[in-house]
Amino acid sequence: MASTTARAPRTAGRRRSPTAPPRAFRWLRRIFLTALTGFVLLPVYVMLSSSLKPLEDVSGAFRWLPSELTIRPYLDIWHTVPLARYFLNSLIVAGSATVCSVVVAVFAAYAVSRYTFRGKRIFTVTVLSTQMFPGILFLLPLFLIYVNIGNTTGVALYGSRGGLVLTYLTFSLPFSIWMLAGYFASVPRELDEAAYVDGCGPLGALFRVVVPAALPGIIAVAVYAFMTAWGEVLFASVMTNDTTRTLSVGLQGYATQNDVYWNQVMAASLVVSVPVVAGFLLLQRYLVAGLTAGAVK
Repeated sequence: MASTTARAPRTAGRRRSPTAPPRAFRWLRRIFLTALTGFVLLPVYVMLSSSLKPLEDVSGAFRWLPSELTIRPYLDIWHTVPLARYFLNSLIVAGSATVCSVVVAVFAAYAVSRYTFRGKRIFTVTVLSTQMFPGILFLLPLFLIYVNIGNTTGVALYGSRGGLVLTYLTFSLPFSIWMLAGYFASVPRELDEAAYVDGCGPLGALFRVVVPAALPGIIAVAVYAFMTAWGEVLFASVMTNDTTRTLSVGLQGYATQNDVYWNQVMAASLVVSVPVVAGFLLLQRYLVAGLTAGAVK
């Protein structure tokens, strides 16, 4: 009788939970996730291995294991093309576009979420509807506008970093405003009223109460704006010149009429992706929280 009583807890511990998925589903999930991980990491491995090979090995038949390892491509990428200048241009343009997007979107989203004004619905619908159009539709109009402004006023927007920043704001601001408006709407209005009681005005309530409460959403908008500007190719290839060229366009310089430096292309691609990957890993939890709350609330 005692032995039966002693074995009872061990038997109960091995009993499967009613909500647990079937064993076949768990194995299928592991196989699928493993295959998906391999599918995602395979291009990264090809880039890394190719960046550590001499040009002769990369130009020939592909080998999974390099016959010779060298870091020479990582040294040559800075001399084959002016990569440092392109890197600086991308940092300035992407950073400026991010700051401008966040600042403008915070004020616009706060007004949309807290105040009622004439044309509010038209404004929100117009902001959201701009996301339906492909960016190439705005390329020629913006080009003509910049050229005409330069000819009329002497302000050189075409071929300048400032013009490229304004270009990126045209498609990063609508999404930023729409997302932050939904996030600010989820912040209780009682917090604003408490701030007013303490003597704060509308701006004081915004910066002391609403912005700290909506920090994950603001970080998500900043990451989106930075990643959009950092990897954009279409507008950067048209709106820049040799001195203001960004990384996404400058990588084309590794392809000449006689040869393509594939090992340097892979090395430069990895170097270019470091800021975005590092920033995403550091702000990952804020990005996920911001996107989730902005979509649900």
